[in-house]
Amino acid sequence: MDLAQIITRFVDTRLTMHLQRTLKREITCASIGLHTGRKVNMAIKPAPVDTGVIFVRKDLPNAKPIPADFENVCDTTLATSLRHDGVTVSTVEHILSAFSGMGLDNAVIELDSFEVPIMDGSAQPFVRMLKEAGTRIQGKSKKMLLVTKPVSVKEGEGSAMLLPSDEFKITYEIDFAHRSIGTQSYSVVFSDRNYEDSICRARTFGFLREVEFLQAKGLGLGGSLDNVIILDDEKIINKEGLRMPDEFVRHKILDAIGDLFLLGMPIIGHFVAYKSGHRLNNLLLRELMRHENAWEILSDDDRASSARAMSCKIPSFTILDAAQL
Repeated sequence: MDLAQIITRFVDTRLTMHLQRTLKREITCASIGLHTGRKVNMAIKPAPVDTGVIFVRKDLPNAKPIPADFENVCDTTLATSLRHDGVTVSTVEHILSAFSGMGLDNAVIELDSFEVPIMDGSAQPFVRMLKEAGTRIQGKSKKMLLVTKPVSVKEGEGSAMLLPSDEFKITYEIDFAHRSIGTQSYSVVFSDRNYEDSICRARTFGFLREVEFLQAKGLGLGGSLDNVIILDDEKIINKEGLRMPDEFVRHKILDAIGDLFLLGMPIIGHFVAYKSGHRLNNLLLRELMRHENAWEILSDDDRASSARAMSCKIPSFTILDAAQL
């Protein structure tokens, strides 16, 4: 590749990194639901610009779509659940994390159940599906939220905050009184490559006593060693062990990326969390929106904000773009 080709590719990447993306074609999958233990069929379809992500319950006749919006979060007890016009969809964080991590903006997700299939407990199966389909770059720019002042929430020992930064970065720390977890921290600069290599493989985890309690109440019936890292009082009981030594904190980052996706636009800022979870992540977005002096919306439609956006470090999302070649 000569210098002219290198320059052309760089310019093309800079011009397209701000544009919205959808799937190139429909993709389907089936797996069990974490709570029902029953098979869930899911289809992910391309969508026009500015659609965002919407969930459609095909098992409910005439049910209205559920927008993936932080204001629609109705429960964060065991997962992130959304409700709109009386219709609910649960366990949305892993699929939304994959969309965010790989740069997908617009899609329609059709389900024949109230919950997204759990797959292997991580976002990796969704990433593989997205790579098989590839993305179609759409002719309209993304809007992005630039954090200009610190915003934070705290509840008990947990805290979450967004700090000004010229890139999306995540720093997360957890602390569990279990010898297999203990204190773990991890920091990552957001990009599709970092997401695929370092985050998407991390699986959800739970404690055996909690799993047994939930299943006795008719919940978590789909949870097993095939899709959850399960710990007894002493050790990890999955025979294959961990995919990485700090898989626990990396999964918390995976969840947070999915929860923050519910803002509806990429964030340019530093997300810092300590013992956070779905509830605090959602509370942080609500607190952020209440402080209009703490952020600025960047858009190519506005020349001044477009210039500021170009000065920020925006991921290029080349992995899915390359999949369409």
